[in-house]
Amino acid sequence: MKLAELTAWLDRYLEAERFSDYAPNGLQVEGKADVRRIVTAVTASRAAIEYAVSVGADALLVHHGWFWKGEPAPVVGMKAKRMRLMMKADMSLVAYHLPLDAHPEVGNNALLAKMLGITLETRSGFYDLLHVGTLAEPVPARVFARRVAEALGREPQLFGDGERMVRRIGWCSGAAQGELSAAAAQGADLYLSGEISERTWHEAREEDVPYLACGHHATECCGIKALGELLAETFPELEVSFYDDRNPV
Repeated sequence: MKLAELTAWLDRYLEAERFSDYAPNGLQVEGKADVRRIVTAVTASRAAIEYAVSVGADALLVHHGWFWKGEPAPVVGMKAKRMRLMMKADMSLVAYHLPLDAHPEVGNNALLAKMLGITLETRSGFYDLLHVGTLAEPVPARVFARRVAEALGREPQLFGDGERMVRRIGWCSGAAQGELSAAAAQGADLYLSGEISERTWHEAREEDVPYLACGHHATECCGIKALGELLAETFPELEVSFYDDRNPV
């Protein structure tokens, strides 16, 4: 498959042009024109690049790519080492950030709902990324936390009353702990995201809404993995594999 055809299909499917993002979406580093083998990963880390090189990948498709707003522009140090590996292998880097958080089918938040048994009711906020929905039956917060641990393969941190019965859940993958109060305003009994800030503990107590810090990486594995599986199903000529560079954060 031609690289240009692959990226055009991904851009359309994920509606990349709709998003004003913190980093460019789509093709970030151009490699060889023909693509047969793709490795997907959450982040374009050196470990992910080295794995992709080891299996002869033609492209690395990730959620967290490079060239973030506000970061130093010079390609030196760690950034240079990563790029040198990719350029030497003539490998392309393709990344989708917010489009992969927001997508209704392969998006991180849509898939979290399926994994955790939440029926989506509303989406709001920045690009409709704040999701609120309900569980079939109310459960204590600690029991729901156990469900999250089993689904994500990572023990979440629970802040707040573990015995509180929860049914209405607010969530947003990644570093969206700042949406806790907005979720509380929509009647959420519990809110979950990936990370936690110092202020989040206070907000969880004062809003009386337990907070689950589930891991930035853990809450964003599902989207890029599902996107890779969709590519393999849609284009049988492609070989797609997922590399899990398990970040504990």
